[in-house]
Amino acid sequence: MLCAAIDIGSNTTRVLVAEPQKGQLRKVMEQRAYTRIGKASRHDGAIDEEKIEEVAEVVATQLRLAEEIGAEAIRIVATAAIREAKNCDDAAARIGEAAGMPVDVLSDEEEGRLAFVGATKTLGHPVEGEIGVVDVGGGSSEIILGTVAGGVREVRSFRIGSGSLADDFFECDPPSPSEIRKLRDYIDDFFAGVGVDHPEQAVAVGGSATSLSKLVGTVLEYETLERAVRVLASDPIEDVARRFELDPRRVELLPAGVLLLEKLSELLGQPLQIGKGGLREGIILEQLVAA
Repeated sequence: MLCAAIDIGSNTTRVLVAEPQKGQLRKVMEQRAYTRIGKASRHDGAIDEEKIEEVAEVVATQLRLAEEIGAEAIRIVATAAIREAKNCDDAAARIGEAAGMPVDVLSDEEEGRLAFVGATKTLGHPVEGEIGVVDVGGGSSEIILGTVAGGVREVRSFRIGSGSLADDFFECDPPSPSEIRKLRDYIDDFFAGVGVDHPEQAVAVGGSATSLSKLVGTVLEYETLERAVRVLASDPIEDVARRFELDPRRVELLPAGVLLLEKLSELLGQPLQIGKGGLREGIILEQLVAA
């Protein structure tokens, strides 16, 4: 059975179509658009009319593609950028009307739970003990703790993300040492006093984490994250994008994502394994269970 998930995030709007295969998910189609909806709501807290129309068109196109491929169950969700907007209900309704399918605005708890399901069920190996899942998004970041057997125990959601930080702190291309230092200090101050239980292992999901696999491999620890910062702060965005086959719009946001992942790894007391699945995979896995 083919299932699809469309995720309207702060930085990107993504569609995933997948089906079960030998206990895992086989990805049939993925597509993303850098819609930056979070940036469009920053001046007054409401999402701009033009941005709502743009995202509605992207979602309608992604829905049509999923249907043409043969997806039998499709769910559209929205996360922090729409959830926290002053015109949340109107934006979600208009996007859903254009697509012909309702948009579910996820709470931070539900977003975290689905990301945990997607991360832990697609690792491809048995997971013992407690696991921490880190999801760095454009407008918010989550730490989710739990076990595969027992599910989610705790979701910690923080209103800090790679998109908003990149917009606030970076003007140079590449980011200057002083910009990197100021952002690192800001992140340290933001998380001052935050305590998190240390799990047996930790997994990172989201666009920043998956992009970093091309720069430094599949495990994010202090040394590899510092290497990523050096690469991103040494060469212009276009050069890094070409060298590592990344979208320049992702590279522009990536230094902020790296510094957030570095701090969250420190809070968990564990290196971060880059996950094979996250929110969209969690949505599809739940659709398959319900079918």
